Amino acid sequence: MQYMLLVYENESDFESLDETERSASVGRHIAFARKLRDEGRFLYGDGLQSTTTATTVRKVKGEVVLTDGPFAETKEQLGGFYVIEAADLDQALADAAMISDRDGELIEVRPIMDYTGH
Repeated sequence: MQYMLLVYENESDFESLDETERSASVGRHIAFARKLRDEGRFLYGDGLQSTTTATTVRKVKGEVVLTDGPFAETKEQLGGFYVIEAADLDQALADAAMISDRDGELIEVRPIMDYTGH
């Protein structure tokens, strides 16, 4: 089963880290991806640029409307993601729990729909 692990954090919290803390945070993500890659369960993942680079596309009364930034006004922003293979939800949740040891980072775990029938 494939799962997407969505990593949310407050961008300003990350930006306020000193260089050593920021390197440690990135290093944890690299180590996590390497572990899953070694197990043959890492499919894809990466960090995302700041929400200041985001554009939201939506339709309003049949017209396309573009808005700078993310759609939702929240404390946490989507900062990155992993697409992984896991035996079941319990394993995906255990994987998500390993991603960060920093307060304020939350991981949303979502099964991926298989529209191909595989």
